[in-house]
Amino acid sequence: MRNTPKATRKAAEIYCKPFCDFMTKNPTVFHAVDSQKKELIDAGYEALDERKKWDIVPGGKYFVERNGSSLLAFSVGENYKAGNGCAIIAGHVDALTAKLKPISEVPNRAGYVQLGVAPYAGALNSTWWDRDLGIAGRVLLKDGDKIVTKLVNLNWPIARIPTLAPHFGAAAAGPFNKETQMVPIIGLEGTETSAIDPQNVEPFSQPSIIGGEWGGLGHFANTQPRALVEAVRKELGIAGMKDAPTIVNWELELYDVQPATVGGLNKEFIYAGRLDDKLCSWAAMQALLSGRQWNDAKYSSVIKMVGWFDDEEIGSKLRQGAASNFLPSTIERIVGCLGKGKTGPNLVGRTYANSFLVSSDVTHAVNPNFLGAYLENHSPHLNVGLTVSASASGNMSTDAVSTAIFQRCIDGVGGKVQVFQNRNDGGGGGTIGPMLSMMTGMRAIDAGIVQLSMHSIRATTGSLDPGLGVIGFMGFLNRFEHVDKEFRGD
Repeated sequence: MRNTPKATRKAAEIYCKPFCDFMTKNPTVFHAVDSQKKELIDAGYEALDERKKWDIVPGGKYFVERNGSSLLAFSVGENYKAGNGCAIIAGHVDALTAKLKPISEVPNRAGYVQLGVAPYAGALNSTWWDRDLGIAGRVLLKDGDKIVTKLVNLNWPIARIPTLAPHFGAAAAGPFNKETQMVPIIGLEGTETSAIDPQNVEPFSQPSIIGGEWGGLGHFANTQPRALVEAVRKELGIAGMKDAPTIVNWELELYDVQPATVGGLNKEFIYAGRLDDKLCSWAAMQALLSGRQWNDAKYSSVIKMVGWFDDEEIGSKLRQGAASNFLPSTIERIVGCLGKGKTGPNLVGRTYANSFLVSSDVTHAVNPNFLGAYLENHSPHLNVGLTVSASASGNMSTDAVSTAIFQRCIDGVGGKVQVFQNRNDGGGGGTIGPMLSMMTGMRAIDAGIVQLSMHSIRATTGSLDPGLGVIGFMGFLNRFEHVDKEFRGD
């Protein structure tokens, strides 16, 4: 295990099954955020509403969500003073997927019921062929005089994108058109040429909500495969109900239904879909919740925060993404409450200057079959510990100061820190770290958990890695304010 202390490895083991359970039960960003909200409430965190006035006090624990797909959770130390900083870990919970198009019913071809989907980020790549795909997401219902949101998970193999057998020669070799040749099949319904008449479809053409009902099956639902609509209604428990709520709209997506599982001869691996970046985000939130023995608010004078953001895989630019005002506006509101009205650029600026951000995204474990793609001394391993990612081009927020601070925090809990950097002749991705650091002026580092097969529909991490992430992140959240004093000379 590359010198990871035995006691640390033992402590990490207990997080393997809970992480696998979380991944299996929460296939979409909406499910993940909803599940975490429930866990936070059980741990005594108070839900805040962006539309309402906040009353935040030292010693309190809170969370706020946006769009049902982004979440900020934080605790305030009892010794907090206005202008003190925040210890923040932020990641993203969106993953590569294929989302249903607004009109997801497509003309019948050769007797197959197919589903109109659009790739989100790098999805519908070659790893999506011949996989057992379920459908999950959120559904908007008109229930009486209210619009309510319900989560749905059709967790059996509904959809499949079939390959063309190699016997067909050049036609099976690709490249393939994602619009015409990667259309999922979800059923059979005879050989008539079309299941719908596009000329008669009026998507979203409900009558006015004033003086009339929203459309029923003749409106939004008639732009979707009828069998899928009925499956969703049944899963929500509204099929056959008198005066049943009406489906107004939905956001559904495909996902691999195979559960997260432990593998390898000595069960040293976890195989799962959507590791990027629920892996780091889950570990960070568990660190906030699990560090109670070190996390007693009365010993703290900072704000400890974990952020889950949506839309990182497509640039983070929507209102629930890290490039939005969600994090800075939340911190400014917190500072306003705790400053007892004495807020403004000076106090907010001090808070940012005293804060530190860990941008936590998955990074690349060394792949034994492609060693030439890695720098020999920048090739992190599974089941060792958190990895700091660096980039001379500014794609990462890591620098010498942030690395030294983070290393000191991790050393205090017996953790190991690895390092990754791309070769000069290779490419690399980006994270939310640079954008948040640039926006706020906070010191920052990119540090996360390693995995194999990034952007595959099914990836691999180490069975100890979720727990090593929790331990490392606890070290940061609970030691930062003490380590920071060393660097300030206080």
